Amino acid sequence: MNQTELPTTDQRAVHITGGTPLNGSVAVQGSKNIALHLYAAAILADEPLTLTGVPEILDTAVCAEILNHTSTPTKVTGARFETTPADAWHPVVPDAFGRRIRTTAVMAAALLARAGEVTFPTPGGDAFCNRLIDRHLAAMEAAGAKVEVTQDRVRARLSSWNQLPFVTDAATKQWGPSLGATVTGMLLAARLRGTSTILTPSVEPEVMVTAAMLAAGGVGIHWEGTTALHVTGTDLITGGTFRVPADRLEAATLALAAAITGGSIHLADFQPSDFPDGLHAAFADAGIELAPRRGGTTVRCPAGPRAVQMATGPHPGFPTDVQPQLTAFLTQAPGTSRIEERIYTQRGTHAGPLRELGAHVNADGQLITVRGRTPLTGASVAGEDIRAVTALVIAALAAEGTSTIRGMYHLRRGYGSLLPKLAALGAQLTIDQETP
Repeated sequence: MNQTELPTTDQRAVHITGGTPLNGSVAVQGSKNIALHLYAAAILADEPLTLTGVPEILDTAVCAEILNHTSTPTKVTGARFETTPADAWHPVVPDAFGRRIRTTAVMAAALLARAGEVTFPTPGGDAFCNRLIDRHLAAMEAAGAKVEVTQDRVRARLSSWNQLPFVTDAATKQWGPSLGATVTGMLLAARLRGTSTILTPSVEPEVMVTAAMLAAGGVGIHWEGTTALHVTGTDLITGGTFRVPADRLEAATLALAAAITGGSIHLADFQPSDFPDGLHAAFADAGIELAPRRGGTTVRCPAGPRAVQMATGPHPGFPTDVQPQLTAFLTQAPGTSRIEERIYTQRGTHAGPLRELGAHVNADGQLITVRGRTPLTGASVAGEDIRAVTALVIAALAAEGTSTIRGMYHLRRGYGSLLPKLAALGAQLTIDQETP
């Protein structure tokens, strides 16, 4: 797929008529956030590598373009992401692609480990907050790189090949360790001689699965709980086939869609244990039941939504990427719900559009307050990031009348077929046809 085939916008809209309970069985796509980190790790492989179960989303296509442009031959066919080792590297991440995803610095770290230098733009992705990369740059410097930042581009260069082992800290000044910086440190350490240490590493699934793939390729991985991660580098990282786990965020989104409509769905091949503990606790408080059945999870909300007092947090806490969808669900819960957003200082871009649908939602810094139960009415609204658009879709499923939701480009970045899945479960929706 070439650059002209990758849209940078999508002006189409989805029209949803609410009031229909969702019922049936549905499969969950491969994890977007995990896959994006595995695409970066694939740059390190010295043999052909195939990732299966990858999400068929725009971000997958963008990452494939970055690998191809930086000389790692990559082919995406359906849910397969296949790479071949580069003969030589062109370690410059094109602005046109690097500004479209949030893992640009992680991919740059892999290129730095491979080529000894890299130039890349500051990352893009969702625009609900600034994407700080200070911890990524600190990891590069700890590995021995000289880092130069000019306006919105970064250049890093290792002063000599095969740096000594390094120690870096993935902690941030906010609410927990940095997921992305932990992976950046791992990728750098994987190609360096000796054993490097990452202090206070993140233990998010994205980190754990990336570590597992590196370990399968011959990289030494040793955890000291959440205190330290020791990575022993190697000159040969093998390839093979590695499967991307199911997307816990899409699974949670589907669960909330069913719960807000009073339906009951089965998440095929997705176990209740695949959800983090924090999500289990919040869902239980909100009246949502997650029961194991036929190798998957049955979701229902038999007594209707209940108000909650909760906070997002690092794994195994409640995922920040489900917070907007939960906010939409809580508009139908009698009483006042309060959500403390502990991952991002601001994540309230969904609040305004939800109010246009009739919700009583207020986002004040890190505190989101929802007063319900509020009757929702169809309206024309737009979302400006992946999860905000998804929250509007969930709210529209419970609204009276027909809602028109714009932001399809953002939805396509994170979900391969969410809308067709909802339609198969009974949602009344139509999508505008592609414009010439």
